[in-house]
Amino acid sequence: MAFPRLSDAELRRSLAIFRRHWGNRRAVAAELGTTYGSVSTRINQVRARFPKEMAVIERPAPKGARQNHVVANAHAVRRLRETADRLRLIEAELREERRHRSLLEAQLKRAGGAKPPPKLSPRPRIGREDLIRVVIPDSHGSFIDPEAAGAFLADLKLLAPHEIVMLGDHVDCGGFLAQHHTLGYVAEASYTYEDDLKACGAFLDAIQAAAPRASIDYLEGNHEARVERWCLTESLRSQKDGEFLRSVLAPEVLLKLKDRGIRYHRRSVMADGIPIPGTIRRGKCYFTHEAIGGRHAAGAMVRKYGAPVVFGHIHRQQADLVRTVNSGVIGAWSPGCLSRLQPLWMHTDLTDWAHGYGVQFVAKSGQFLHLQVPIMAGGISLLPKLG
Repeated sequence: MAFPRLSDAELRRSLAIFRRHWGNRRAVAAELGTTYGSVSTRINQVRARFPKEMAVIERPAPKGARQNHVVANAHAVRRLRETADRLRLIEAELREERRHRSLLEAQLKRAGGAKPPPKLSPRPRIGREDLIRVVIPDSHGSFIDPEAAGAFLADLKLLAPHEIVMLGDHVDCGGFLAQHHTLGYVAEASYTYEDDLKACGAFLDAIQAAAPRASIDYLEGNHEARVERWCLTESLRSQKDGEFLRSVLAPEVLLKLKDRGIRYHRRSVMADGIPIPGTIRRGKCYFTHEAIGGRHAAGAMVRKYGAPVVFGHIHRQQADLVRTVNSGVIGAWSPGCLSRLQPLWMHTDLTDWAHGYGVQFVAKSGQFLHLQVPIMAGGISLLPKLG
């Protein structure tokens, strides 16, 4: 079969294609728009018209170049094989996906069709039946920390709580300890009981001004209880005389808590049907001043109560959560304190006390979210930053 003779322009175009794809006849045939078998004829025609140019194209490559070409071809073949393997894996996964989808569609069809997805409820808000509860830890009267207390009161106004629980030790009553322990420093006895009560009274005034609608429970701490012990000792263990002295000198009397509308819970009295004195229950949470377990108090308290409990006394921020069979996840929390962090009686022993308080967001059901709000050095609370 004779092939038609090509024009010079077509031969020059073929020469340019040979330069680009020399050694790959399929690529040459594809760009020329001809068959693979006719490429040899086209090469012969171009060689006859442009022998020098074709000699340059057909010149054998140096030995090193040929080796590089072989290596490059080997890498290309390996990459092609790897790509083919990956494609086979993807095809297998797609087949498995289609099989699972078919099974799921069949199950849904047997069940009566797919149900529409549930509608997302809007962001929860505090409703009329929900409330905010604030927990105030030990403040110690004359030994209250002004910066920490100021930050707390600012947050209290922002929170506008419905309930407040004061965990006790809001009056220091240091002088009433003198009969039991020798005071090591004159500074510990530098304030009077009257000064102590004035400091606590001013704190209560500020609390009620910042949260005027809140109901307040005040738990008696071990420091307030010093007055009762002193009264009983001075009355020579006479219960009636001791009660008489207490009716005159007790912190709740001199602070006029009844007139303030503040409920006072004595440390020695059982309340809310709880078989532990000095403990109250609000909703699904217990509150007490006392603590057991030393540096691991939170873990000991949650296991002792077997229910959510907030406690004071230790001046450290602690929390421990445990999962139970009956009640699910329960916790114990110590919010810290609002008193000075380094009392004189600790001498050179640096404390690990921390400033802070607790907030509970309580649902209508009684379930609640407890947050520990730390107050950092200089009286800085990050609660306002949260909006």
